[in-house]
Parts: sequence; C-alpha cells; structure tokens
Amino acid sequence: MDDPYKTLGVARDATQAQIRRAYLKLAKQHHPDLNPGNTKAEEHFKTVSAANDVLSDPETRGKFDRGEIDAAGHERAPKPSYRDYADSETGRRYAQDGAQQGGWSHDDLNDVFGSMFGEGRRPGNAGPARGQDARYTLTTAFLDGVNGATRRLTLPDGQSLDVKIPPGTEDGQVLRLRGKGGEGWKGGPPGDALIEIHLAPHAFYTREGAEIRLTLPVTLAEAVLGGPVDIPTPAGTVRMRIPPHSDSGTILRLRGRGVPAHGGHGAGDLLATLHVVLGPPDAALDAFLRDWKPEHPLNPRQAMEQEP
Repeated sequence: MDDPYKTLGVARDATQAQIRRAYLKLAKQHHPDLNPGNTKAEEHFKTVSAANDVLSDPETRGKFDRGEIDAAGHERAPKPSYRDYADSETGRRYAQDGAQQGGWSHDDLNDVFGSMFGEGRRPGNAGPARGQDARYTLTTAFLDGVNGATRRLTLPDGQSLDVKIPPGTEDGQVLRLRGKGGEGWKGGPPGDALIEIHLAPHAFYTREGAEIRLTLPVTLAEAVLGGPVDIPTPAGTVRMRIPPHSDSGTILRLRGRGVPAHGGHGAGDLLATLHVVLGPPDAALDAFLRDWKPEHPLNPRQAMEQEP
C-alpha cells in the first residue's frame, strides 16, 4: 500500500488539522455517492480512507512513523535478536545461573528460544488464559452511523465479521464484538474484536452531536413568497414551510429529524440553512428589477460602510 502521507498529499510533519482537511477534500471528491459507477473513484476513496485511518489517530500515526505498523495498519513482526534477550532480566538470570551451575538446562533453552519466537511458557502455572483482542477499522457511510446498519468487515485472513452499527454511532467510536478476537489459551475464552468506525463524509449532511445540519438551496420566489418545500432528512423526505421574506443564512429547525433516539438519548433536530439560488439568466426577471421601485429601499451594506 502507498505511503499514507503521499496518498493524502501532506508532509510528514503535517498537523492533525491539516491531515483532516486533506482527507475531507479527497473523500468528498472521490466519494462513491458523487461518482456513481466510477470504480476508479471508488478505489481511490478506499485508499484515501485507509490512509486517514492510519494518520488520523496520533497513536497509530506514531506507530507508523516508528515503523511498528505498515501503511495498512498491520503490525510488523519484531526481529528477535540475541542482544535483546541477553540484556533483559531473563538473559541476566540465565547468565548468572549458567555461570554458577556450569551449563544450561533444557527448560532454560525452551524459555529463551520459545519467548523469542512467541512460543514461550505462559506466566504462572500455564493455566487457561483469555485470547488477545483484535483491532480493526471499518469505514462506512455517514447515514449508517446516524440510522444504524449491519456491515460486513473482511479480515486480513479472508474471513468476515458482520458488524452491527447502532443508531447514533459517531466517527471514531469503537465497537466491541465479544468473543471475536484471538483464540484462548488452553481452553480459555477468546478475546474480543475492537472495531473503530470511520464515517465517510456526506454530500450535504454534517453532524454536530445529535443534530444534523444541511444547506438547503431555495429559489428567489420561494425565499420571497415562502411556502412548502420538500427537504431531505436521514429518515426520508419531509415537507417544510419556508416563511415569506427569508434571507440566505436563515436557519430553520425540524425537531426530531436529526439523529434518532438511541442509548437513552432523545432524537436530535435537523437544522436547514437557506441558500438563495438565482438560477440561469432570466430576461423577464432582469426587466422587472430594472423597473422595480421598492417601497422601502434597502442598503444591506450600510453597517459595513459605517465602520472606519
């Protein structure tokens, strides 16, 4: 896999804010929803998301910079060396015992070489032990985190896990799948799978806690005269009434149309910010405005002109 810094187009000393801005720009550019049927864009989106998985978390980024994990986030196997064990407490103990007793026992050699290659004796009396937790990342759609969904995660060994994403899941949240980690030792229980969820940017929604925000384009007539318009929400399209004489930047609130109720929390709201769109040139509108004499002339820049 490519260097994640090169994938996102940032320097190795980039700040976390610079990394996030680069990711959001590329993710929005190549998002499958904005490039339907474009397999190249979809692959680029996956590559960008994987690079962000590595660099967005300072701890994971540090591991990559130190060479402890590769660009895919997989741990690199350490290279065992004699000096690592000779300098350790275990090595010193064996050196002392060997000098005093004149040699090495069979168990001593098993401990040294077994621990170097991950097969040493377990602590204590080598009884049952719980398996290790396994860590994965899963990038999924923005609305999966809002409404909830079940998505399949393909593991490095080709196996797969069905991950149930609860409603209200936030970007970076870690889900735990009990018993889906490493195998237990001598009949011990298996570890868990810890899955960090990354939510892809949406074409027009953003999220702040339980609230959903979007910029809603409206025509000049809708802004001036008001009236009902259809507006998308995470749960489907609803009809909302725009008050007459609504300026661009007016924020309208749809209660309970944000993130659904979850985990003891009530449903959030959807906040729609109006953006007046004039559309293509219209000769009739131009002629009307040239002859129009407003009853109450307005200078919208008056406050700015009063500033020194």
